[in-house]
Amino acid sequence: MENLIAGRQPVLEALRSDTPLEKIYILYGTHGGVIQQIEQLARRRGVPVKAIDKQRFQELSGGAGAQGVFAVAASRQYVDVDDLLRIAEEKGEQPFLLILDEIEDPHNLGALIRTGECAGVHGVILPRHHSASLNETVTKASAGASLHVPAAKVTNIATTLDDLRKKGVWIVGTEMNAPRLYTDVDYSGGIGIVVGNEGKGIRRLVLEKCDFLVRIPMYGKIGSLNASVAGALMLFEAAKHRHGKKAPGSEAAPSGS
Repeated sequence: MENLIAGRQPVLEALRSDTPLEKIYILYGTHGGVIQQIEQLARRRGVPVKAIDKQRFQELSGGAGAQGVFAVAASRQYVDVDDLLRIAEEKGEQPFLLILDEIEDPHNLGALIRTGECAGVHGVILPRHHSASLNETVTKASAGASLHVPAAKVTNIATTLDDLRKKGVWIVGTEMNAPRLYTDVDYSGGIGIVVGNEGKGIRRLVLEKCDFLVRIPMYGKIGSLNASVAGALMLFEAAKHRHGKKAPGSEAAPSGS
């Protein structure tokens, strides 16, 4: 596995030194004072810890002398959500954000980030848990776009949406039974587009935080699109509006303050 930090003391030192970590894996049944410190520090820093069986541990660690624990270092630094808003402000533009609610497939994540970069988003927001990490697989799937799009990791997507709305960013999410089509909203103000999990879609608590729920019409026998395809349609509809080509009869979302 890429970016591996193996062994009790190396993992502990990585946590103490604020090294960006994606996840920590512990072999089932592994105990001791250092392991306890690792778990406590990881909890304090919001780094996910997962206990796995011996076979999976060997597969992921590659047989490294891991002493029952190893960590996966982040392949990049993350920024704060306020940094994403600052990027938009410095460009003299209304914020345009891609918000990913538990996208777990790294290929989908890479495809969405690539599309977001092409559509001109100012950044991507990801949850700390239940999300694919920005690793080498994502970098390849994004054709390198993930190296250029600033990304923020947050503990709670729903709370983050509340904060964004207070700062003048309107949130748009997809819901298959929504009465409004995705083309019937004006995306030219401050906008955050939410794309949900590949199987479950956008979680209920996150849906409740959306200012607009829209649907993408389906004309075939399959009732839904791949997450990255749905996201692409939304992002480029937004890009069209933001470059002054509004859909006829669209309803305007108030611009951010």
